[in-house]
Amino acid sequence: MFSSMGSDVGGHDAEWRVAAAGWFRDQLTRPRQFAGFVIEHPADGVVSAALGSCDARAPGPHDVSGTQGHVFNISTEPAHRRCGYGRACLTELLTWFRTDTDVRVVHLNATPEGARMYQSAGFREPAFPSMRLLLERPAKS
Repeated sequence: MFSSMGSDVGGHDAEWRVAAAGWFRDQLTRPRQFAGFVIEHPADGVVSAALGSCDARAPGPHDVSGTQGHVFNISTEPAHRRCGYGRACLTELLTWFRTDTDVRVVHLNATPEGARMYQSAGFREPAFPSMRLLLERPAKS
């Protein structure tokens, strides 16, 4: 997924992969705050996935619980795209948000290739644009 988005992912022992593995192990112990759904192909292994988490935010007039959802790492292996696998994983993830959490609002960042699928699932562009700032950190010595 990250490669197809233009990121240099490094090797199997890249620092980010080690950190991500630890993070995922921790998240899997929190079933009301994190979920992942996958499609496993009999010959090719896991070919599609959708992950989601719940974030605690301050309550507001449209969301008293303050709990918001975030969909991330939706990915389907190129050879298995256009088979409905990504949509199936997303559908299950949204069902989890609806039935197992207090989430009222779900966010995601879409690639141009995925935007139509998300729109068909009911996602809309927010009234206020999402922005981000990448903070530079000094190199570790």
